[in-house]
Amino acid sequence: MSHSDDVRRYCKENLIDPARNHGEKEISIRAGDIHKVMGFQSRMPLVCAALGAKKFEEIAGVERLSLTGPSNGANAIFTFRIM
Repeated sequence: MSHSDDVRRYCKENLIDPARNHGEKEISIRAGDIHKVMGFQSRMPLVCAALGAKKFEEIAGVERLSLTGPSNGANAIFTFRIM
């Protein structure tokens, strides 16, 4: 399993699934928060690529609505519709 897969799995299990279970329709994820909680060093582009990939949308059952902030920075905020 790759680091990108780890990011996708973490976000699905710890953010998307709980939000879905609480009936939420949208969720925003800040790349820097994921980078920090996963203990990465200098892997911000990896986190952003994992969150921005169509593969994440398919795995997590979400649709990306927007990306605000820098596309590969800590303040990149991905907003998803929970399907």
